Amino acid sequence: MPPPFGLLSSSLFCLPLESNMNASHGNKTLPLEAISCLTFSHRQSSSSDHSISMQDPAPHHPYASTSRPGNLDDNDDNWASKILRECARAIAEKDSAKIHHLLWITNELSSPYGDRDQKLASHFLRALFCKASESGSSFYKTLTSTAEKNHSFDTARKVMLKFQEWPTLLESLATRAEDTPHLRLTVVTAVGMERSIMKEVGQRMEKFARLMRVPFEFHVVTTVGSQLGELKGEDIGVREGEAVAVNCVGALRRVRVEERSSFIRMLCKLRPRVLTVVEEEADFTSNSNDFVKCFDECLRFYNAFFEMLEESFLPTSNERLVIERECSRGILSILACEGDHDHGAGERREKGSQWSRRLTEYLSSTSFSEDVMDDARALLRKYRSGWSLAAGQTGAAAAEGVYLAWKGEPVTWASAWKP
Repeated sequence: MPPPFGLLSSSLFCLPLESNMNASHGNKTLPLEAISCLTFSHRQSSSSDHSISMQDPAPHHPYASTSRPGNLDDNDDNWASKILRECARAIAEKDSAKIHHLLWITNELSSPYGDRDQKLASHFLRALFCKASESGSSFYKTLTSTAEKNHSFDTARKVMLKFQEWPTLLESLATRAEDTPHLRLTVVTAVGMERSIMKEVGQRMEKFARLMRVPFEFHVVTTVGSQLGELKGEDIGVREGEAVAVNCVGALRRVRVEERSSFIRMLCKLRPRVLTVVEEEADFTSNSNDFVKCFDECLRFYNAFFEMLEESFLPTSNERLVIERECSRGILSILACEGDHDHGAGERREKGSQWSRRLTEYLSSTSFSEDVMDDARALLRKYRSGWSLAAGQTGAAAAEGVYLAWKGEPVTWASAWKP
């Protein structure tokens, strides 16, 4: 079974809303899945609701997989990490002879079609070579262009639609004891293929909403490339009297680091009843000026990620290949495009503790219910062992919310906030 990457934004998570949100609704809970791919809100009158969603661009399909080369020792665990760290230190020290030697060794041992270590070495090799040769931005453009040419609409549509759980929201609205509110969903997306995909998704949702007899509108707001930070409140088009919920799943990291606080302020000006945030647990911002530390954090994060993929998918799984291709571009962006806002901004992740510090300047955190957490843990038991849920951290690394962890290592952080 695939890893539960979307669990923290699945339909089992419920967010208790304050009873004063709508006097006629009482103290209800909203399925967080309803706010995972979209944002959801109740309007105080029964005529209109408005929702906003911001998501990462859809991943691209890569190639197939092959076997491990015969010149590797099966007992040599973590050989890729050892060689890659040595190469990163050589680059930081500008030791040309050592760089060439280690890149040659890594190239001989790596393969994008092999086991976890071979794949990890292959994807990091590309980024290290580009870092050493200062060709990261140009190569990133080439990779992106090639991926878009090989990225069929049908393939992208299937990937997007497979992970859409929005009909769950419409079903929950249709079965409410109170009057069915009007739902208006606004999705913020990037220019390109994804807009066409979202049009397809919108048509399907509109058809399903008619079937459920839920008044529904679907809108798409397009941003240019990774410039999500340039989004303005008026672009969303909130109407008078609407209650707004904003959901950011992997979206805040697409905002440039220096613009993140102002972007959160902009979201607060929409006066949302709830704002939910889901981000991957990694710090690629505070250590961006120290290449070795940044590399170690990048290797830690993606090593766990590739381990998840190896244990959760068959070697030739299309889903696994899609994720690996996107990981490869992410690694390149982090390590070799650090000075390029257009190519590096979308990968500058921050940990839950860092996001919490930003968000607490403007908002107060709210907890997920224990019943929902129990349901989520029950769902996790259906997946491969190794997955768990953990409460937010305390102390110097304090973070609100909850973590999805792989073998005790937090990989995804989710939280909910209110004014």
